[in-house]
Amino acid sequence: MGLNRSGYYKWKSRQGTINRYEQDRILLTEFLQKEHEKHPSHGYHRLANDVFQETGWVFSHHLAHQCCKVAGIRSKARKYRYKPPGEESVLFPNEVRGCWNATAPLQIVVSDMTVFRAEGVEWEWTILLDTFNNEILAHSATSTKGSNKPYYHCLDQLKQLMDKREEQTSQVVFHTDQGAVYSSQAFCQAHSHYNILRSMSRVGTPTDNPIIEALNGWIKEELLLDFDLAHSKNVPELLDTYVDFFNNRRPAAALGYKSPVQYKTELGFC
Repeated sequence: MGLNRSGYYKWKSRQGTINRYEQDRILLTEFLQKEHEKHPSHGYHRLANDVFQETGWVFSHHLAHQCCKVAGIRSKARKYRYKPPGEESVLFPNEVRGCWNATAPLQIVVSDMTVFRAEGVEWEWTILLDTFNNEILAHSATSTKGSNKPYYHCLDQLKQLMDKREEQTSQVVFHTDQGAVYSSQAFCQAHSHYNILRSMSRVGTPTDNPIIEALNGWIKEELLLDFDLAHSKNVPELLDTYVDFFNNRRPAAALGYKSPVQYKTELGFC
């Protein structure tokens, strides 16, 4: 067959043994499994980064994906299906229209409310997010259904941030959905003296506000799976802890696996 004699006997002597590449894959799979048990909401990209941060091992995310696939390691976070777009708002048009590339903090700010249950109690959590570095600027939760206080609390926090930034001369594009509070006259008057340009998504169109809609889903899954939110006795305290973790320690793939605060600081923004 034209085989080299020494090569043949070397191959024959290796039969039944695992080479170093296979050993590395087995070890990597074990590391990925351990991180998956600690963070069930993480996909293979986040798991690969977790293993790298923990061990210093350099490997491709494609290899991590292969190992996860063979071992049956999958994120337990729910997946969402596409929905067709709705109608434009008659109050405020969509000023962003897919252009989310902010070059500095407080250029484009988005807000949304999400609902979850903890210890049998339903909570409404309002978040204010800066699209420049995906930092949570403000948040507020209430167990009173339909309360508008969290929305105004987050708006007050935004106005305070604008007051602190002396160099803030350009408008802040404030993008939301067409919820009852966001569309109310009282809410509009609450920021009438600030340089805020309102923008709204089309009805029932989460793809018009993709950054916070996507993060809302992942944040809820992370809170429920990794922080045991459903059994929390003190929800506001847990949310404060999580927001601090999210802003200062949680690596984001979109930011080169840096935290929002680290990303902003390294670019020279305080």
